[in-house]
Amino acid sequence: MSDQEARRRYTVTIGIECHVQFKTRTKLFSGADNDARTAAPNTLINHIDFGLPGALPVLNEKAVELACRAAFALGTEPQRCSTFDRKHYFYPDLPLGYQITQFYDPIIRGGSLTFAVGDEQKTVRIHEAHIEADAGKSTHPAGADYSLVDLNRAGTPLLEIVSEPDMHTAAEAKAYARELWLRMRYADVSYANLYYGNMRFDVNVSVSKTDQLGKRTETKNLNSFRSVERAVEYEIDRQIDVLESGGTVVQETRGWDDAGQKTFSQRSKEDSYEYRYMPDPDVPPVVLSDEYVADIAAAMPELPDVFREKFASIGFDPKTCEDIIADPELARQVGRIYDDAGPDHARRVAFWLMRPVGTDTDDGEVSAEDREDETTLQVKPTDVINLSQEKMDSRLTALSYMVKENKLSSTAAKEVLVEMRKTGEDPEKIAEGRNLLQVSDEGAIDEIVVQVLADYPKAVDDVKNGEMKAIGFLVGQVMKASRGKANPALATERIKKQLEVL
Repeated sequence: MSDQEARRRYTVTIGIECHVQFKTRTKLFSGADNDARTAAPNTLINHIDFGLPGALPVLNEKAVELACRAAFALGTEPQRCSTFDRKHYFYPDLPLGYQITQFYDPIIRGGSLTFAVGDEQKTVRIHEAHIEADAGKSTHPAGADYSLVDLNRAGTPLLEIVSEPDMHTAAEAKAYARELWLRMRYADVSYANLYYGNMRFDVNVSVSKTDQLGKRTETKNLNSFRSVERAVEYEIDRQIDVLESGGTVVQETRGWDDAGQKTFSQRSKEDSYEYRYMPDPDVPPVVLSDEYVADIAAAMPELPDVFREKFASIGFDPKTCEDIIADPELARQVGRIYDDAGPDHARRVAFWLMRPVGTDTDDGEVSAEDREDETTLQVKPTDVINLSQEKMDSRLTALSYMVKENKLSSTAAKEVLVEMRKTGEDPEKIAEGRNLLQVSDEGAIDEIVVQVLADYPKAVDDVKNGEMKAIGFLVGQVMKASRGKANPALATERIKKQLEVL
């Protein structure tokens, strides 16, 4: 039996647990700053984060609100009553000796995500999502006989989103992770910055030849979509190889070696009873009124699917659509222009504003290996001095009209766009000041056409002999002679007229 035939006999089952860091100003149970991106180790901490005796936690109300927003983004509603529990384990970066989490009554139950995997639609159910406080961070310097602990992350508010084991390929796992990332950004729950670990994925994989699930492994702390995909691919192959050679898959926690593109064993996988869960006596239940939940629902922003439908009607292909949706600010701006000015202007503006990552607009907020999943803006409202969102939309639309009305060439429009980014000035004033407005005066263009036809007699003969491609060459010469200011459509028309070519 071939290797491929052997692998087809196995059923792959995948579930993902995702830790989403809330974009709150302070931590979940303390008043310490929640933004540790550039902070020195152990500077964003207080007595609660240290777990000092007598220190009582106080729940961050904003974290509860963001969890409710996440519930709607996941296609469900928050539970009206949820509780906090203690998850006991002992590790240097957990001073309390337990993690405050929600085990028995989480704030979210159910929900689902539907997303595209290639040409097919896939739905993954959500088992639950619960609020919890993050642990600190341990680092292990190479060659040293000690470890270092940074408690800046201790107490960071997280939402752990647990999927049902509904995925069966690495491509599905990657697509699910990306859709979850989009939903959390559009719902404004998290900065969802993968580079800084605002979202981290734990991937559970098992293989089996029967209807019964096989032993699963959990590969933890993946912070890019590509690493999710490759970790799943590696684990599928590794587990099948183990079983085919007569071995047994061990239920364990594994890490991901990005340099080696492989997983590695870290520790045996604990079962829930080993954590000795118990209700936390210091944190009261969270009780939400119907009115509170309704207010959050009413304030929810549009989610990616709304923009997918809107952009499909513009005529974007699926890849372009996803490139736009990858940046919520860009998607919303294109969506507003679509609503105000129609699909043609929305399409033109979208292509102006999209730009490959790796240019001077790249903000470095994603890991290098995930850059193919990102789109940045060439022009953002925040880049423009003293220019409101509405004003920027208006000026982008005005610039689009100038191109449509043949007042500007596409090349000149991009030059105007760059200047708009710097100054916020009206596009027509910029075009006038830079002498970029196209010449649409027939008399002026006729003078240039006459000279070009005299300078290039061979091209003229080619056109007269039916080689119509030569007209393009002649138009190019007219544009060159006019320094790009001639209206190319009018130039084409006048060349044909003078040569009496229909």
